[in-house]
Amino acid sequence: MAFGLRTKSFGFLEGEPEFFNAFQWWNQIDDSDQWQTGTYYALCVAYTLVSFIALVQLVRIQMRVPEYGWTTQKVFHLMNFVVNGLRAVLFGLYKSVFAIRPKALEQVLMELPGLLFFSTYTLLVLFWAEIYHQARSEPAQKLRPAYFIINGFIYLVQAIISFFAALGFLLYGGRLFFLLRRFPIESRGRQKKLYEVGSVTSICCTCFLIRCALLAFSVFGKNTDLDVLNHPILNLVYYLMVEIVPSALVLFILRKLPPRRVSDQYHPIR
Repeated sequence: MAFGLRTKSFGFLEGEPEFFNAFQWWNQIDDSDQWQTGTYYALCVAYTLVSFIALVQLVRIQMRVPEYGWTTQKVFHLMNFVVNGLRAVLFGLYKSVFAIRPKALEQVLMELPGLLFFSTYTLLVLFWAEIYHQARSEPAQKLRPAYFIINGFIYLVQAIISFFAALGFLLYGGRLFFLLRRFPIESRGRQKKLYEVGSVTSICCTCFLIRCALLAFSVFGKNTDLDVLNHPILNLVYYLMVEIVPSALVLFILRKLPPRRVSDQYHPIR
């Protein structure tokens, strides 16, 4: 989902030239083709880099455990590669994308990466939910169908997706974090897993809450107009905050490769 904050007209008191100059500069950037082009290409480069990192990690995992099929870890990195790669293509070819007719097709193309981003990170929630229930010897068979049903519903409705994604991370990330804390201190890998789960939960929950807040702000803010790909600086900040930086941090935190001797918990997706 792409949103840029459109600035409104403001009244200025006499004797406040610095404020007038600041808003004049802001509006000049908004009207500048050079800033628009530079921002889109900068976002294209950033998304390409994150997509490349996800692809490299996927290849590394495949080379490490080639005997296993499509595990949740592999699918997560593949989806990261696809989402960020699609964003890079859309920003790199933005002139062609904006020229697509009918307009509805352009909207679909611009919305698709946001929906895939949701699916990518709710897959991580699914993985953690399965670990949590298996650790407590609870049935987890219904979790995977629930994942597909929820994603299918969201693709059709596109409502409050960021809020529920944040809620999912908070619920199962928090549960798994406190479950790991109850393990013996000397347990192998306990501290690393606590750091991994806690960090990823915090990053993803914050990311989706920011998206949720901006969407709510655009709906309920009477004096604010959030439009698709509008102001260059706000677009740059928005995509850095809610997709590029969170994706890069999560890929860095989850960079550890699976062991060559695979445990029973590391299994292909069925």
